[in-house]
Parts: sequence; C-alpha cells; structure tokens
Amino acid sequence: MADAEADLVAELQLGSEAAFRTLVARYQDRVYRTAFSLLRTAEEAEDVAQEVFVEVYQTISRFRGEASLTTWLYRLATSRALKTRRKAQAKKRFAHFTSVLGFDNAVLHEPPDHAHPQALLEGQQQLQLLLDHIARLPDQQQVVFTLRHEQGLRYDEIAAVLNTTVPAVESLLFRARQTLRKHVQPHLRYV
Repeated sequence: MADAEADLVAELQLGSEAAFRTLVARYQDRVYRTAFSLLRTAEEAEDVAQEVFVEVYQTISRFRGEASLTTWLYRLATSRALKTRRKAQAKKRFAHFTSVLGFDNAVLHEPPDHAHPQALLEGQQQLQLLLDHIARLPDQQQVVFTLRHEQGLRYDEIAAVLNTTVPAVESLLFRARQTLRKHVQPHLRYV
C-alpha cells in the first residue's frame, strides 16, 4: 500500500471526518463508474456507491491492508453491484439502460465529428447492442470485461479485486471477448 493511501487509512481508522471526505472525493468517481458499468442505471449506481462508502465508514477499523484500499473499494463496488443486479432479476424488474457515451474509455469507437447524422445514430445503436450483450455475459466475465475495458485495471489488479489468479482473469476475459465477437461483431460497422 502506498504511503499516502496508508496515511489515509490510518486517519480513517481514527475516525477522522476530514479523511472520510478525502476518501469520498478521491474515489467516488471510480466506485460510481464501476457500479454503473455493471448496473447501467444511474440511480442504482448512485445507491451502490453510497452503500460502499457507508460500509467503508462502518468497517474501516477491520481493514487489514492485505490488499490496497483501491482494490478493496473495487471489490466492494463489484460485490454490491452484482447483489443489486441479482435482486433486480429475482424481482423481474426491467433495468433502464442509460447512455455511457460521456464516460472516458467507454466508447469502443467514436465516429468523426463530421459524420452524417445517420452514421451517428447507427453508432449509438451499435453501442447499445454491445452494452446489451455485455449485460448478458456471466457475472464473472462481465466484471472482468468491465474492470479491464471500462475501468482500465491491469490483470493483477482485477485478480486482487476478484480474489483469484491472473490466469483465471485472462481466461474469463478471453471467454468474454469470444462471446462478444460471436454475437456482436457481425452487427458492428465501426469496429
């Protein structure tokens, strides 16, 4: 764990409200984006992000530092998001998909600014098709794909988040990509 992160954890464990505000300011975007990438609804992602920070506040005294604070936050966000999604599926609620065009690294292809409006519409439809197929991946494959391609985590970081090995992450990512290529690539013009 880096010195700055270790100092922040120490302050949090002492109950510092200023340290908690620093934690939220530093990590809220990552936690929100992780939840959003798995849930695809802003409201649920905001709820999960709040739950993650409440859990951190309540349980920081038990944080042992075996993984980095960042890894722990990703693990909490991923677990809570998957739990939320499972609850929604069990109740047979339909998720409302929102656009992710504004998030960094979320768009696999951006048509040029001078593109014809029809081309822009096709690009948005293709992105939605991709998002729909990502949402259909098995949970572990979806998490690995999301953490790698939307959050930019390295394989070792993903392995730490999922408490697994790098080869397992590589295998999950390979299978996710194969599935997406099989189902999505025939429909995409811009990839």
